[in-house]
Amino acid sequence: MRDDPTFVEKVQRELQDVRWPGPEKIRAQARRRSQRRIVVATAVLALAGISAVAVAAPRTSPPPVQPAASASPTRHEITTDALLQPADLPQPVYVQLSQSGLGEPVRLEDMLGYCRTSQGWPEGWQMSILSRSQTLMRKHPPGLLVEGDALVMQDLFRLVPEAARQLFASLDDLVAPCAEWRSVGPLETAGSTRTAEVVHRWAVTQRGFAGDDAAILRDSLTAARDVQTGQTYGDAPSPILLAVVRVGDTVSVLRLRYDSTEAELRQLAVAAAARMCAAANPPC
Repeated sequence: MRDDPTFVEKVQRELQDVRWPGPEKIRAQARRRSQRRIVVATAVLALAGISAVAVAAPRTSPPPVQPAASASPTRHEITTDALLQPADLPQPVYVQLSQSGLGEPVRLEDMLGYCRTSQGWPEGWQMSILSRSQTLMRKHPPGLLVEGDALVMQDLFRLVPEAARQLFASLDDLVAPCAEWRSVGPLETAGSTRTAEVVHRWAVTQRGFAGDDAAILRDSLTAARDVQTGQTYGDAPSPILLAVVRVGDTVSVLRLRYDSTEAELRQLAVAAAARMCAAANPPC
């Protein structure tokens, strides 16, 4: 889990197009994720769908009723075919980096979480049972990967069904404290340190366009402004955009390059919803 971002990190992100992490950083994040301690018994129970009541029952209790042979089996693992595929993107994809995890929070956007906690609110993330993440990247002609080559980042989670539904029911309340959030802190410019502010305006802009539930979240940013002189630094950057899609008990979070549009994000979210049918309960 990342520490809260410093103001300098935030302003750097807001003053210029954000550079996507390179493959080594992505792999390092994956290693840190895999090193987190997990209570194996809890994970096994979650994957098996066993309730706390069933666990506490004496050994002589009858076994749970098995579904009829004709019923569709419950899916647990998230396989790679439930993720976006290179063919879903309009541009060629040469590298696909993937990782998986257990018990991860459905973290929509670090900046949104920091906005909430800085005002005394909890981050508000729902917890998943298991997850799979990927980054689709392109390669430069010389054959080397560099920062800025990531085309899309996708996190796909399996949640308890009620938690998956609640995530969408609570979206408006989640962003409400950040509808107009003024972030103030030191800014390094031309060898000097100044106090600057940036205003974030979070909103849910679109809903219901894919899967069982879907939404686009947007953070519209102002240019950084010196709080003493009123001087602004650069133009207002492109908004931060992300799409959230639900199909059954699965939820996908999508982020594109920072020069992408809501229309492009929406189109990819529709493709992601179709792929999620390979993992969702109940089946599509």
